[in-house]
Formats: sequence, C-alpha cells, structure tokens
Amino acid sequence: MSMTQTEIGDYIAASGHKAWEVAGLDPTTPLRDIKSVGIIGAGTMGGGIAMNFATAGIDVRIVETKQDALDRGLAVVRGNYQRSCDKGRFPQDEVEARMARFHGSLAISELADCDLVIEAVFENMDLKKTIFTELGRVMKPGAILATNTSALDIDEIASHTGRPQDVIGLHFFSPANIMKLLEIVRADHTADDVVATSMDLAKRINKIATLVGVCPGFVGNRILFARQIQAGKLVYQGVMPWDVDAALNSFGFKMGPFQMSDLAGLDIGWSKAATTDNPIRDALCELDRRGQKTKAGFYDYDENRRPVPSDVTAGIIRDITGAEPTTMDPQQIIDICIHPMINEAVKILEENKAQRPSDIDVVWLNGYGFPPDKGGPMLYGDMVGAQAVLDTMERLGADDPAFAPADTLRKLAASGGKFTEIDTGGLITAKGA
Repeated sequence: MSMTQTEIGDYIAASGHKAWEVAGLDPTTPLRDIKSVGIIGAGTMGGGIAMNFATAGIDVRIVETKQDALDRGLAVVRGNYQRSCDKGRFPQDEVEARMARFHGSLAISELADCDLVIEAVFENMDLKKTIFTELGRVMKPGAILATNTSALDIDEIASHTGRPQDVIGLHFFSPANIMKLLEIVRADHTADDVVATSMDLAKRINKIATLVGVCPGFVGNRILFARQIQAGKLVYQGVMPWDVDAALNSFGFKMGPFQMSDLAGLDIGWSKAATTDNPIRDALCELDRRGQKTKAGFYDYDENRRPVPSDVTAGIIRDITGAEPTTMDPQQIIDICIHPMINEAVKILEENKAQRPSDIDVVWLNGYGFPPDKGGPMLYGDMVGAQAVLDTMERLGADDPAFAPADTLRKLAASGGKFTEIDTGGLITAKGA
C-alpha cells in the first residue's frame, strides 16, 4: 500500500488525537485533585520527571536516601533550567520560580500529604515492593501511587499497598523533561478516576499519553525487545553491529540497536565478573568498554563521540560466536528487525494491552524515534503488506517459537486486511469493572 506524505501526516495527527480517548471510561468521571506531587528518587529519571510538574506550576517534594544524592539531583535540575534560560527560552526569575517549587527530603513519610507520588528508583522488584508497602502505610487516603517502571509487573507492586485501586504506572521516557511520550499503565485493580486523572495530568504537563496494559515491557519496550533480540541473532550469524545499525539508519532510525545500547550504557544490569545471557556485552564490559561514557562499547568513539567500527569488538564477536564476518542485504536486515516488531504489536492487541493499533504507532513515533515518513509499526505494516510480514515471521518462528506469527497476522495475510484496522475492542479494564 502506497501513501503520500500528506496522508501519512494526517494519519499521525488523527492517531495522536485518538490516543486521548479511553474506551469504556465515562467522560464525566470526577478527577482527583492534584496540587502536590512526590517523587522518590532524584537521579536522572526522578529529576527529569519532577521538572515536568514544577514547570507546570505544581509543587514537588523529592526524596532521596542521602543528602549528597539529593543535592546532586537538585543541582542537575537547576542546571537544566539554567541552560534553557541562557538560550533565551525564559527569564532568570523563571528559573528561581521553578526551583522554588522543589522541596527536598530524606524520608518517604514526608510525602504523606502529596496528592500523587511517583516512584523512580532503579528496576528492582524487591526494592519497589518495599517502597510501595511503605507508601500504602503513610500516604493519605485517595493519593495516587504511581511507578515509573519500564517493564516490571505493576500488579505485583500494587498487591503490597493495601490499596491497589490507587496504583498506576506512569512510564516516562528518558530524558523525562524532554521526551513527549507517557505510557499510562492500567493495572488489574486501577480505579477509573485514577486513569482519568492520570490522562488529564498528562495534558497539564504537556505530554502525549497512551493508555496501555500490564505485560513485560508494556507496549513500547515489549516491541523494542523483539527488535533487539533479532539484532543480536544477526550478530551471531556474523553480521557486524555497525552493519545492522547502518541498515536501520537507512530505514530512518537516528539510532540503531547497538548505537542505542552504547548511548544507554552497556553496563546497565551488569556487574563485574557477571555472566548474563549476553556474553558479547559481558566481554565488552570486562574490557571497560561500557559505551559512549567510556569512549568504547560496540564502537570506538573519538573526542567528539563519533562512532567508529571497532576491530576489538569484531574480534570478541568472532571469538564468542565462531561466526565469520558476513554481509547481508540492508533490506533483509530491516525486514528481520522491523517485521518482528509488527508481529509483537499484533500480539499486544490480541491480549488487549493496547487500545488500538494507532496507539502503538503513537508510542513508537513519540518514544522511540520511529521514522515519521513510515507512520509507525502498524502503518508501515500496511505499507509492506501482511503477507510480507508473515513470510518473515514464518522463517524466524521456525528458528524460535517466541517469534511465531500471531494468529491475527495469519488472518490478515489471508484476507488482505490492514494492521491499522485491527479491532479487539480496545478495553483495558480493571478487574471487576
């Protein structure tokens, strides 16, 4: 299916408008009053999340475990505001006005009177359960308890609060003060007014929101994981990381899978002498090749952080995989990386973890840099056709059952149907609703 850029632009605009509509939610649902927000964690995510609220005129109480971490986090926030001021975006007195809305603390109990609290600590389920147990005990009745987790089970987190109806996921994207997307994750027991309030609050802080359901990685990261796995498999076949990235750059992504990993840091989830399910990454980290921050990861980096293909990395890949370096047609690389994203998105719709196909495109356009001229995974699927996606997934699924074609994909291929017209009812409802 071919489309003009005007038609693609119209689709993107309509998709963004639809994403605000929550199926099954009474539009007259009264909202909870949000005048003060608590943030747990003053690191990169916590500080960035807090800035959204302070910028919107909402008081923020931010909690850390140690004073130096709190001071460091607030200094980063001030630095971010000051740089914007220096670029002429607002006057100096606005920097002071926004910083005056921040109140630091070293005790979760001091968040007790906040209307909303957002947990933004690192991804450790035991730590999050401990925090939410305390929140359930100290927060005032009616406060919304939110987690910024990017992949963990929010139902499990909510079960430790004694008030699961008040718990929701607010998944901000890094850097949280800049990225527009907000995945609002409805858990099994999340109350309607918590959903309605969260959607309204997203508008107040100038975000683009989509409502999604609880599953590993939610919508955005779950689809990303499918791409990353296939990119890794290509490397085990002898395709070099920079060739994979170059193919996806030619598709329109500013960063491919390995460029993205180097930017994020290869040592996320890794510790010295650790053995994970990614031995290439482990070997790179053992050599202190942690990504851009150490000027070496999958790539070597010059003083301007320009990536250069690395002989060291090529040698590690050859030693670990036993595969000789090989070349592959860029379009084949694109199909192997992008078609599984489309297939995973269809499975998400089948499970009612996204309201509609266009919401998935909104997530990927605004949170992951999907090329706008392709319209998102679902619209791009329509461009290439369900049969082409099915052919790829039949091959990949034969090697790994996790990539077996979705039932709906088979039906679309047989009927000539469109991914953007998949209709599974769109209801992401709480249990008993």
